[in-house]
Amino acid sequence: MGSKWQRIEQVAGIVFLGLIAIGCAVVLRPFVTAILWAAILCYATWPLYRRLERFLRGRKNLAAALMTALITIVLVLPFAIVGFTFADNVARLAQQVQGYSSQGVPAVPQWVDGIPFLGNWLQGYWQGLHENTELAAQTLKKWYDKLTPSLLRWSLSLGHGILQLTLSVIIAFFFYRDGVTVVSRVDEGIKRIAGDYSQRLVETVGITVKSVVYGLLGTALAQGIMAGIGFSIAGVPGAFLWALLIFLLSLVPAGPPLVWIPVTIWLFLRGDVGWGIFMGLWGLLCISGIDNLVRPVLISRTTPLPFALTLLGVMGGLIAFGFIGIFLGPTVLAAGYSLVQEFLSRKPQTPGAG
Repeated sequence: MGSKWQRIEQVAGIVFLGLIAIGCAVVLRPFVTAILWAAILCYATWPLYRRLERFLRGRKNLAAALMTALITIVLVLPFAIVGFTFADNVARLAQQVQGYSSQGVPAVPQWVDGIPFLGNWLQGYWQGLHENTELAAQTLKKWYDKLTPSLLRWSLSLGHGILQLTLSVIIAFFFYRDGVTVVSRVDEGIKRIAGDYSQRLVETVGITVKSVVYGLLGTALAQGIMAGIGFSIAGVPGAFLWALLIFLLSLVPAGPPLVWIPVTIWLFLRGDVGWGIFMGLWGLLCISGIDNLVRPVLISRTTPLPFALTLLGVMGGLIAFGFIGIFLGPTVLAAGYSLVQEFLSRKPQTPGAG
């Protein structure tokens, strides 16, 4: 009878622990993305934090606060600026549409006729709207009503991404401060699962994570900054938004030319030949060219991620985790890819090997 009650108590204890685990998973589910990205950022920048901690003579709270502030300036602040710029541009677009609806569409610019294939048709269509104010008002209202939901979704997605980045930075503070304890706990757990081979697995994942963060994110930041500078010098409208787009497309091979080449063509079609030449050279040398300069400097040891997996990481991360998944997706896939390679390259031990 006693053993029966003891078995019931054991089952009840297991069920209770399972319910607690499920409850914890439900509570933490909205924050999984931020926690994972905070862990990746802390791991990649841990050597810098340790140097800062030694410089501050072991003041962990101050060192963690300074690292958190640095990440905020580098990672969160640019997106916050772009978010405000995007909202401001949407408001200006609404005002301009209202103005065109009441006052009419302005005359056709000369550069429209120079657009290949579509120039003549676009010029005629634009001229028709310019001459017929009522038709212009109806057309603008129709297109604006179609565009508004998409703009709202983009704004919400960008705002949610900025919120996730901000939350990850806050979590990173505690990871920095209590990192040694957290790492020791994680290491113990991995050893129980993977045994003595766990150290090799941790090293493989660690090298890959640092390579992806330094390589992809560092290069994307450099290309985005250079793009923003070039667009601002050339007087391109919405320079911050175009720079953000290049920053995001930098995570995909051959992505930035998809932005700066059309911008260069647009400058030529406007008749700004000098700025078009400047933008073309700036895009070739300072935006796309910086990839070949910065990436090798930032990456010392890495497992190259194939193009297909990089693209799947960006798209899948965006679908699974939202805006922050653009960075998280390739990092997770690269770590998994390295682990698979490590397992496949591991030589099986012979029975007599000791």
